[in-house]
Amino acid sequence: MREHGDRLLFVPKTVFMSRTLLAAIAVITLTLSGCMSTSSSKPARDLTTVKHVDLARYMGDWHVIAHIPYVLEKGKVATTDRYRLREDGKIETTFLFRKESLDAPQKQWNGVSWVVDKTTNAEWRVQFIWPLRAAYRVLELDADYRWAVVSSGDGDLIWILSRARTMDDATYTTIVEKVRSRGLGADELARVLQPVR
Repeated sequence: MREHGDRLLFVPKTVFMSRTLLAAIAVITLTLSGCMSTSSSKPARDLTTVKHVDLARYMGDWHVIAHIPYVLEKGKVATTDRYRLREDGKIETTFLFRKESLDAPQKQWNGVSWVVDKTTNAEWRVQFIWPLRAAYRVLELDADYRWAVVSSGDGDLIWILSRARTMDDATYTTIVEKVRSRGLGADELARVLQPVR
């Protein structure tokens, strides 16, 4: 496992080796620079996951409503995470996106995920390029599986996901406040452009 301290390197979702190398260098640089700050400089973060994720219900398409932007998803719109449970228990993971414009052609990166906390099913590892892998933590989950909040292992990155491509302002505000109450970067969240259907 590629780790630095207690921080997992966040995986680049790409299929071209030259881009992978550049992305990996960028991620390593960002990770190491983050580790140079003392742990006391960051407020306490609550990264407790939900008590249980029903994997069968969780599978399918999740549209990214908002996230804390980072270099590997810069300029991507209409982003969607697609999960399919395989017979071997692993999760086929596809990242769908368009570049800069909703009119741009759809592209995708293919990877695999697996559950590391079998009690809750709420903590995974995600891998698009071997041997790099990323922690995936389900922090909040709607009772009807209509929306979810996911974080990286250290909580530096947050995604608000939805089954629908749009989310009403009241629901979005409620979710952002949940993120804030955990001591995470609620003010850093940025909405992701999605097609309105």
